[in-house]
Amino acid sequence: MDEAWIALRLTLKVAGFATLINVFIGIGIAYVFARKHFWGKDVLDAVLTLPMVMPPTVLGYYLLVLIGRNGPIGQFLQTYLDINLIFTWQGAVIAAAIVSFPLVFKAARAAFESLEPQYEQAARVLGVGELAIFFRVTLPLAWRGILSGVLLSFARSSGEFGATLMVAGSIPGQTQTLSIAVYEAVQAGRDDVANFLVLLTSVVCITVLLVSGKLMPGRVIESR
Repeated sequence: MDEAWIALRLTLKVAGFATLINVFIGIGIAYVFARKHFWGKDVLDAVLTLPMVMPPTVLGYYLLVLIGRNGPIGQFLQTYLDINLIFTWQGAVIAAAIVSFPLVFKAARAAFESLEPQYEQAARVLGVGELAIFFRVTLPLAWRGILSGVLLSFARSSGEFGATLMVAGSIPGQTQTLSIAVYEAVQAGRDDVANFLVLLTSVVCITVLLVSGKLMPGRVIESR
C-alpha cells in the first residue's frame, strides 16, 4: 500500500498549497466585495463563483488553454522563466485552487457582511488605521466563518479530480492524487487498493466537514 500513502501525501501537499493560495487571495477579494460597491460587481461575483457550478473538466480545458505551452500564460512562463506547469504538481495546485476558490470567497464574504459595523466605526473614532482595523477588529470577529470556508476549500481540493487530471495528468508519485489513484485502481481492477484509497479519502473529508460544522457562524450565534 506504499503507493496509497504516497498519493495521500501528494494530495495533502496539493490541497495545502491550494488552500493557502485561496486564503490570501480569497479573503482579500471577499473583504472588498463585502465593503465596497462598484460597477460590474454582480458580474464579477458570478465569474468568481463560476468554478462552483462549472464542470471541472471544462475548467481544466480553460487552464490548458491558458497555461499550456501554447497558451498566453504558459508560453510566457516557458519562454522567459523556463517554467512548465503542465503535468506537474504545481499545475495540480493551480487547478485545485481555482476549483475550490468559491468556497473561501463565499464563506469569507458572508462572514464579513454579517459583522456589526459599529465595532469598526468605534475603532475609526479612536484613530485606528484601516489596515489595523482589518487585522485587529474585522478578522478576529469573522475568523470562524472564514476558517469554515477554508476547511471546506481544503476538503474540495483534496477530492478534486477532473481539472487536476486534465492539467497534471496521472503520474504516480508526482501528480497522482488520491481521487485519481482511486480511478486508476478501479480501472486496473485492483479493488483492494481502491477500497483502501476510498477509506482514506472518506476519513479526511469527514474529519474536515465535522470540524467545519463546529465553526459555522450559526453555532456561534446559538452559543450566545
